[in-house]
Amino acid sequence: MTAPRPAQAGDQSRPQHDPDGLEDKFDDDDYPAYSMGRAAEMLGVTPAFLRSLDTARLIVPQRSPGGHRRYSRYQLRLAQRARDLVDEGTSLESACRIIILEDQLAEAQRINAQLRRDRRAENSE
Repeated sequence: MTAPRPAQAGDQSRPQHDPDGLEDKFDDDDYPAYSMGRAAEMLGVTPAFLRSLDTARLIVPQRSPGGHRRYSRYQLRLAQRARDLVDEGTSLESACRIIILEDQLAEAQRINAQLRRDRRAENSE
């Protein structure tokens, strides 16, 4: 029996069987992959800033079995947007409201675009 070949840089092959679903997790923007410390480091903010986003209910991170906050890539993008707005002089409360409204608008636009595509498809049949 031979050991599996280690992955090489630039290796395009994928495992035939992925029992842990890691491929899905790597591609999932909602997978809570980042600890608070790592998220704060990546964003250049303090853990207190991330906790304030949790208190403001902009970002509600999942919790590890030990109770530690875990952030997804999507949540980190929201936190980055909040940081940008706060750095520009917007209050944290206002920044959170702006981001929520932007997110709702983007979702409504996505739904409208899908409905238009569906309507065109129905009309072309």
